[in-house]
Amino acid sequence: MPLFPHSIRRLIPPDRLFGLLLGLTIGIQLIIITYNHLSGFLVLRSTGEFLARLVIGGILSLVAIIMITLPDLYIIRYLDRSFDWNRKPFLRLGLQFILSILFSTVVAILITFVSHTIGTYQEGLNRAIRSNVLIFAVCNILLMILLEAWVFFMESTQSRKKAQELEHELSQVRFEVLKQQINPHFMFNSLNVLSGLIGKDTEQAHRFIDEFSSIYRYVVDTIEQPVVSLRKELDFARSYLHLQQTRYGEHLHYTIDLPSELLVTYLPPLSLQLVLENACKHNLISPEKPLHICIYQEKGKLVVSNNLQPKISSGVSRGLGQKNLLKRYELVSDEAPEFRMGAEYYTVILPLIEE
Repeated sequence: MPLFPHSIRRLIPPDRLFGLLLGLTIGIQLIIITYNHLSGFLVLRSTGEFLARLVIGGILSLVAIIMITLPDLYIIRYLDRSFDWNRKPFLRLGLQFILSILFSTVVAILITFVSHTIGTYQEGLNRAIRSNVLIFAVCNILLMILLEAWVFFMESTQSRKKAQELEHELSQVRFEVLKQQINPHFMFNSLNVLSGLIGKDTEQAHRFIDEFSSIYRYVVDTIEQPVVSLRKELDFARSYLHLQQTRYGEHLHYTIDLPSELLVTYLPPLSLQLVLENACKHNLISPEKPLHICIYQEKGKLVVSNNLQPKISSGVSRGLGQKNLLKRYELVSDEAPEFRMGAEYYTVILPLIEE
C-alpha cells in the first residue's frame, strides 16, 4: 500500500511534499531555538551547539511532521469521500479538528519520550509532554489547513485543465460523429433505395423518408448532449435498422429484448448506431448468409451481438469507430465498452449510466 492515497499523490507529488515538510521543519526549529536562547531557557554557547540542536531537533521534528502528515492525508481523503465540504461542512470541520489533535497528541508523546531518552529534559518529562502536545496540536492544525488549501488549489487547477481538455475532446468527437452521419456512402445508398421505392411502393417510400428524416433530426438534437436515454437511442436504432432492412430485405433480422427499467438509463448519443453500422458494414448480408442482430442486457449492461460472416472485400478495419466510441465513453463514464470477437459471433457490451 502506498504511503499516502493515490488520489492525493496525483495532486501533491511526494518530492514537493517532502520539500515543504523539510522547509517547515527547519523553520520551526529555528524559531524554537531562537526563542529558547533569547528567553534564557536554553542559552546557546557556541555555533557547534547551535548546529547540533538544529540537526538533532530537525531530524526528530522531520520524523514527527511526517508521522503527522501521513495520517492527515488519509483523514482528508476519507473525509472527502464521506463528509464533503458542500454537504456536511460543520461535521467535517469538527471531525477534522478532533482527529488532527488526536494524531498530533500521540505523535508528540512518542517524540517526547524518544527525545527524553537522547537527552533528559531539564524541566521534567511531564512538563515537556504538556508543552510538546500543545505545540504539536497547534502546528498540526496549521498543517492541516495548509494541506487542505493545497489539495483544494490543485484540484481546482486540474479541474479547469480537465474541463478545457474535455471540451476540446468533445468538439472533436462531435465533429467525427457528425461526419459519420453525413457519410456520402450512407446518403448514396439511402437515396438509391428511396429511388427504387418511389416507383414501386409509394407508402413504403413515405415511411422510408420519415425514418430517414428522423435519423438526421436525432443527430441534430443530440449532437450537443453528453448522454441520452436508452429509450431515445433505441427509437433511433429502430429507424436506422428500418432503412437497412428496406435495403437488405428479409436477409437482415434483429431482435430487442430489454427490461423496461433499463430504458431510463443513459449512454452517449449514437453509440448504438455506430455498433449497428459496423455490423452491417463489415458482414455479408445475403439470402445464403442472413445477418442476425440481437440487442439484450447482461448484468445491467447493453449487449449487441451479431453472427460473424466478414466480407472478403471489406479490407482491414482501422478501428476508428471503436476508438470514437471509447472516447465518447471516456468523457461521461468510468467504464468503457467491451469488444469481443468469437468464432461465430461478434459482441459489443455498452455500459449504461445511471441518472
